[in-house]
Amino acid sequence: MSDLPHENDQPDPLDPFEEIIEAETDRDPDLAVIEAGSRTLRTQGGAPQADVPARPEDPEVDKALREVEAELATRWGETKLEPSVSRISALMDVLGDPQRSYPSIHITGTNGKTSTARMIECLLGAFELRTGRYTSPHVQSITERISLDGAPVSAERFIETYQDIKPYIEMVDAAQEYRLSFFEVLTGMAYAAFADAPVDVAVVEVGMGGSWDATNVIDGDVAVVTPIGLDHTDRLGETTGEIAGEKAGVIKQGATVILAQQPVDAAQVLLKKAVEVDATVAREGLEFGVVARQVAVGGQMLTLRGLGGEYPEVYLPLHGAHQAHNAAVALAAVEAFFGVGAQRAEPLDIDTVRKAFAAVSSPGRLEVVRRSPTVVLDAAHNPAGAEATAEAVREAFDFTRLIGVVGASGDKNVRGLLEAFEPIFAEVVVTQNSSHRAMDADELAAIAVEVFGDERVQVEPRLPDALEAAITLAEEEGEFAGGAVLVTGSVITVGEARLLLGKG
Repeated sequence: MSDLPHENDQPDPLDPFEEIIEAETDRDPDLAVIEAGSRTLRTQGGAPQADVPARPEDPEVDKALREVEAELATRWGETKLEPSVSRISALMDVLGDPQRSYPSIHITGTNGKTSTARMIECLLGAFELRTGRYTSPHVQSITERISLDGAPVSAERFIETYQDIKPYIEMVDAAQEYRLSFFEVLTGMAYAAFADAPVDVAVVEVGMGGSWDATNVIDGDVAVVTPIGLDHTDRLGETTGEIAGEKAGVIKQGATVILAQQPVDAAQVLLKKAVEVDATVAREGLEFGVVARQVAVGGQMLTLRGLGGEYPEVYLPLHGAHQAHNAAVALAAVEAFFGVGAQRAEPLDIDTVRKAFAAVSSPGRLEVVRRSPTVVLDAAHNPAGAEATAEAVREAFDFTRLIGVVGASGDKNVRGLLEAFEPIFAEVVVTQNSSHRAMDADELAAIAVEVFGDERVQVEPRLPDALEAAITLAEEEGEFAGGAVLVTGSVITVGEARLLLGKG
């Protein structure tokens, strides 16, 4: 693997992208396309409670937060979009462009954005920078979306931020053809909160796409593109190349671009955009990557190749090859932010890097929330995510009988998701969450029967009943056997199950 090109070097958009895949001979090239990075495996009980805050204990604060949530719910939801940044730009203008007051790292891609953002945040924090992180969707609490110094903002601060910018939101609403959407308001709140803190650097995950995403009023010094796959095809494009065209919008003039391994057509689009804006490119498998990985207790031990050299014996408390590759991307992004490979040759301090990665967590992604039998939650909602989750379960757990609980959204490739899980589920209990987007349990069951066969499918429309049925089926193996339950299909399903199982 080579070092990061100097600033005056021009990336060659005609590099055969097969070289990137071939550079890592221990990895299936097909998985380079479909592996999802938002799946986290923790074998010892999940993330710290602070990562997923409970409802406020103070009744008055809880009431005020519910009022804010109710007001936000009157706006366009995250699935209804008008592709432009005109409204968010107008809001930033009246707020005095808070997003210009700090440097930022902008993350797009199909899978892996949130886990990669969390890793970047941990690394920056370990180097004593104050961070702001904006990610979506949330697992349980809306306050999870806006984090300062590695923890979600308090309910009080969330309410205060909303009230502070509410007059400006109403001003923009009155002047625009359409009111600001739910996601646009939250984005404005995040950027304002980061400026008010103030933060040293913002780590920002796009909501969808890139070019017209509400987050794209920042000029990220570093643009990160995690693996691109087929999702939201009705809005972003029918091929990975078309989708990459939208996501390439986060690549700004003179930025450094960190590219995870990509399908060939997506890579060509992204490299072409980088050339057009004179951006420096670092590609997984060429300029950086995973040199070696070994399964370890509670995670894996990695040797990573960064832009400044090798980082051996890095413990990551997450399982799955996809998480190792997310770690390589996150490390390269932070190196680029500090100028490693361009302004400076020496690598980052290895002890600080090790400390940061050892502290990474990602709630609701292969999170163990119960034992005897083991219950695991994972927010996989597309075939790519399900494939990565299934592979990580095979690698890290020794379940003898795994029962699936699946509640999915109606606008997703549900058949593909079920097909990815079919080899590891002994039986599946289909259900539905409380969202208006949820696929009807009977409709989901009809698809599941085609994939699993009638004898392996059980229908329980209410999620509490589905959890009880699945746990009962898992317990048939006996108290000390290997029966377990995996709850999946949607972030909403996982969040509701997490509450039912006593987390938060």
